[in-house]
Amino acid sequence: MKLVNGDYTLLFEDGGVKVYKSGKLLYFNNRPMFVTVKTVVALSEFYDKAYSEIAKFDNQIVAKGTMDLPTGSEFSFVDKYEVTDASFKVSRNVKVLKAGDDLGFSTKISFTMAESDKVHDYNCFIPGVWYKQNEFARENDFGKDLDCEYFWKMETGCALPLFAMQNISSGEMAAISRWSPDVTMRSLDIKEAANHVDPKFTIGAIGMSKPESKTMNYLYYGYAVRKEFETNVDGLSIDYVYPGCNGQVPAARRYAGLDFKDEFKSFQRVSHPVEVGFEQNYTVAVNFGYYSSFQAMMKDTWRVTYDRMRDKLFDVDNKDHFHNCMKMLNYFTRQYGDSYGLPFSCQLPNMDISSVSFQFGFVGQQPGIGYQLLRYGDKENIVEAYEKGVNIIDFWVRTAMTESGLPHMCYHPGIEGFEPYPHYIRMLADGIENILEAWLYMRKKGEERTTWLEFCRKTADWIVDIQNDDGSFYRAYNTDSSVRMDSKANTPSVIRFLVQFYLVSGDERYKNAAIKAGEWSYVNTYLNMEYRGGTCDNMDIMDKEAGIYALFGFLALYDLTYEDKWLEGAIGAADYTETWTYAWTFPVTTPWPKHPFNKYSISGQSIITIGGGADVYMAACSYSYYRLYLITGDEHYLDFAEFINKNTRQSNDVDGSIGYIMPGLGHEAGNFTTQVLQSHYHWLPWCTYVEVEPLSRLYDTFGVYEIADAQKLSREERVKRNRIYDTLTDNQEYV
Repeated sequence: MKLVNGDYTLLFEDGGVKVYKSGKLLYFNNRPMFVTVKTVVALSEFYDKAYSEIAKFDNQIVAKGTMDLPTGSEFSFVDKYEVTDASFKVSRNVKVLKAGDDLGFSTKISFTMAESDKVHDYNCFIPGVWYKQNEFARENDFGKDLDCEYFWKMETGCALPLFAMQNISSGEMAAISRWSPDVTMRSLDIKEAANHVDPKFTIGAIGMSKPESKTMNYLYYGYAVRKEFETNVDGLSIDYVYPGCNGQVPAARRYAGLDFKDEFKSFQRVSHPVEVGFEQNYTVAVNFGYYSSFQAMMKDTWRVTYDRMRDKLFDVDNKDHFHNCMKMLNYFTRQYGDSYGLPFSCQLPNMDISSVSFQFGFVGQQPGIGYQLLRYGDKENIVEAYEKGVNIIDFWVRTAMTESGLPHMCYHPGIEGFEPYPHYIRMLADGIENILEAWLYMRKKGEERTTWLEFCRKTADWIVDIQNDDGSFYRAYNTDSSVRMDSKANTPSVIRFLVQFYLVSGDERYKNAAIKAGEWSYVNTYLNMEYRGGTCDNMDIMDKEAGIYALFGFLALYDLTYEDKWLEGAIGAADYTETWTYAWTFPVTTPWPKHPFNKYSISGQSIITIGGGADVYMAACSYSYYRLYLITGDEHYLDFAEFINKNTRQSNDVDGSIGYIMPGLGHEAGNFTTQVLQSHYHWLPWCTYVEVEPLSRLYDTFGVYEIADAQKLSREERVKRNRIYDTLTDNQEYV
């Protein structure tokens, strides 16, 4: 019996399943019924067995069997296989028929790799978690150590519950993902432990494994209890484990009083109870395909899963949200002695000020907020907002420049001086772009701010002078221009500013510098997928914001030159960056009675770095993805643009119903992978900035706050308006 989906055939014989392509065996499972039991001594042993009964009904194959364990436990399996438009669909029911001397159990749907059983022969993809071989992850991050036996990740830690592994040599890929976003709330009255039982746990784990026929349970001080048993392993397999668990990860801590020196890892298992009548019911999608590159595989598998799992659009009025956010920024901006700015952090729900410190970009975004305030104040005839915006820009222009031409990054009004913060090239880009935007805005309304332009020019000259021969820039510098952090991965950050300053000045040096930086970024950031170090307060590891700034940079070069190479880079960066976004949702509770996640969904939030929490920074990209749709005609970018223009607002009190002191407020970040939010429960200026900035760009370009409204314009009109540099400025006027 067989099922066929495209080039791939699922063949059932001898109680097992095999996957063929053009007569070649690629994947198999000779014993598809698999159970891991938590034994009476809390060790994990696994057993597997072939189906005893296989039958075909219309376009569906039903495979059944029972497993009798030596402990006295007995389980029945009923697996249904069918073909859908995009994948094979596997639905499983497992029932406990007898309860022996076992404490818990889990099961697994898997396929063994026939081409190679070596982990190093595969590139892997879990959205927001694992890219290729996680070369740019921390040493103790999941997937970094490829010599482990178990690479399993809880679905709730993934932007989509998807795992794909691609054979590097052949290009063949297998992917497994949860079928639908139907996770329910775990037992909140049970403490999650390293090896616990929860009957309400409906989260699975995705990944791969190549275990030895031995138990693997780590004791609290790190000792791995390994006991041999009879079940044989056929090789490396792609897995969906239910209920889920987090596989081997190097543990971060050791017990100080012990001198145990073995490698210390953790393995967080979850089991269902071995109780007569207890049932598991879960469904997965299984996809196979051939791809010429990792990027192509990543893009396709993400989109196939996204189309099936994407959460509904959040109901929010973005015009109201924009005005609420601007009112809030206006309210909390004030004069501190000779300086103007907003607090660095405020505790929710009442905005109790925790810290006052001004950052040039990144999490502070002071010049960016200054530009938004002066623009808003001018357009809405709100004098207070306009004056505050002008004063913020004036403050930085007046005080931040150094002798070298590299502006200071952080100012503290309490000491009336600048802090010893590294001069991050990414933070520099944030601030200087917005000072240039502010100058352009004032110039177009007839006000000349010469000092603002000269501040930008001096910074642009510093950027050109400091550029490496290969076109790159270092991650951070000291005030005297010496190198502070020598990674080059943040090079794309300054491209958009250089392009725009070239358009303002007409000086070819800035254009040439932008193109040189683009050439380096095309090879290293895009082709090599070296998207790392974008968040200034994190290590130089793979993250989302490096992708965002690569998208900004490549898109700016395309807008300038219309060369296909830069569009290719922008598309590559966009495809990578969106995979960090929680497109699906699951229930989350919070410790606070006033929090949006008590009412709204977590979809639209996005993972910050490999192994990190999630925040709202993808809101910054809605305008760029919409513009990319207009350039490419790719409907997916339209869908994703609208998704992040709506669903990112779910961490905000959008209408005042949550009970925050002002509508529009939202939290900075959090980790909700355990379904219980862990967060500082505070607001930082960037949280609001990244929501108003793309909305102001959308309005200035298309005259609307909603992407759906922009779509009502004629295609010709949208394409015309999308050529944003055609009307940016007249070079000759400003030379």
